[in-house]
Amino acid sequence: MDSKEAQSQIAQMISFIASEASDKANEIQKKGEEEFSIEVHRLITEQKEKMRQGYEKKVKQIETQYAIAKSMAINKQRLEKIKARQEVMSKVENDVRPKLTAQAQDQGFITKLIVQGLLMLLEEKVTVRCRQADTRAVQACLGKAQSDYAALIKAETGATKAVTLVLDSTFLPEAPAPGKTGPSCLGGVMLLCQDGKISIDNTIDVRLKLVMEQAKPAIRGLLFPSA
Repeated sequence: MDSKEAQSQIAQMISFIASEASDKANEIQKKGEEEFSIEVHRLITEQKEKMRQGYEKKVKQIETQYAIAKSMAINKQRLEKIKARQEVMSKVENDVRPKLTAQAQDQGFITKLIVQGLLMLLEEKVTVRCRQADTRAVQACLGKAQSDYAALIKAETGATKAVTLVLDSTFLPEAPAPGKTGPSCLGGVMLLCQDGKISIDNTIDVRLKLVMEQAKPAIRGLLFPSA
């Protein structure tokens, strides 16, 4: 082999090696570009997902805050409405009180209160307690209450049953007055038997509370028809 052939072969080998190297370099570059593209896409996707999650979290926070604020506003409005109703109901009760106070001296009214209590007790001896200011009026009703009670028992059951009424020496609190604190009573009676172990509170105060409680739905319907 002469020198020309040798140089030609060396040149071919060099060309082949350069071509292989170029192909390998291109392959590495292409792979690197693909990996770079994949990584960029991954990073972009991650950032998009983080942004989406952050946005959804923010939206949920706003929705939660709105729901809380709305609930608080509704509750506040409801409480204000309830308070307004209670104030009106209290005013109705307070307006009725002076009118009922006059009933404390009405002997027919007092007699009915006593008889109602007697029908619940069905005892032979009952003590009647009242305000000191009502002593005369109540004392005057005892005889009529005894006879009315006996007549009702006879009419309803056919039995003969009498009762003895005694006016108590202990009195109920006096009527409420401006600036006066402590217990008070609008009038009416309290019946006691068995040495005070059993009692029926038939005072005007208790009857008023009972009537107000029972009549609340009807009163609300009249005062707040749209509520």
